Amino acid sequence: MTSASDIRHGDWVERHLPRSLVPYVRLARLDRPIGTWLLLFPGWWSIALAAEAWPDWRLVALFGIGAVAMRGAGCTLNDIVDRDFDARVARTRTRPIPSGQVTVRQAAIFMALQLAVGAAVLFSLDRAAIALGLAVLLLIGTYPFMKRVTWWPQLFLGLNFNWGALIGWAAATGTLDWPPALLYLGGIFWTLGYDTIYAHQDKEDDARIGVKSSALALGERTRPFLFIVFALAAGLWGAAGSGLGWPFWAALAAVTAHLFWQAAQVRLDEPRDCLAKFRANRHVGWLMLFGIIAAKVA
Repeated sequence: MTSASDIRHGDWVERHLPRSLVPYVRLARLDRPIGTWLLLFPGWWSIALAAEAWPDWRLVALFGIGAVAMRGAGCTLNDIVDRDFDARVARTRTRPIPSGQVTVRQAAIFMALQLAVGAAVLFSLDRAAIALGLAVLLLIGTYPFMKRVTWWPQLFLGLNFNWGALIGWAAATGTLDWPPALLYLGGIFWTLGYDTIYAHQDKEDDARIGVKSSALALGERTRPFLFIVFALAAGLWGAAGSGLGWPFWAALAAVTAHLFWQAAQVRLDEPRDCLAKFRANRHVGWLMLFGIIAAKVA
């Protein structure tokens, strides 16, 4: 089994950007935006769910900038911490740090710059949102180490990636309530599903070098697990939007069908298909967002 390529050589980054910038774009994953979308959508959903009609477009824009910055900072931290592991995995050995394109010191400075952008966004929000943004830093800082100590680093990614559901509601309303909490919990189960699919790309290399993942923990039980966590995600999202009209429920039905399609059709021993199914989760994000907004403005 061969691993899916982590970096597409000859892409727009290499064609159009100065050579000196290319490693930093790779570090921040600006060439692979799916992770930014997956981080951003829970916050956008919550902002839309908190709105009376149309979401606050200022918050939508700020959360977009913040997601790019914080996803980039998180990926840079992950690459610093995992540089020795990455050098031993076929899919990741060409990343900027293990391949020698940037030093650890250069990557750390770049991470600090991205964190500064994220902080500027955070401190422009309501006090409750600021407090929640500061609280998640512990999760962000510990996540890269989880694959060393638990078979479920995907759970910790879910705790991180869906925190925006809490911050988005707090930024829009100044408080917290059950709807964002339910969005958050549903998002954790969603992440458990899509990141387990993603982890199947590296399961042979991970087993060889001693890295833990839900893909290795589950093995042949992965497919029924996917159906369970995706069903739980859809159920919790339905509870979060229980007072909304039919556009939301139509969107949620489409989301549920899409997630079950992933669970049924993913080819877990084919890395490229795992990557394709993982990336398909952007459709989940857009469907949920459009469904919430349509129900609010209908």
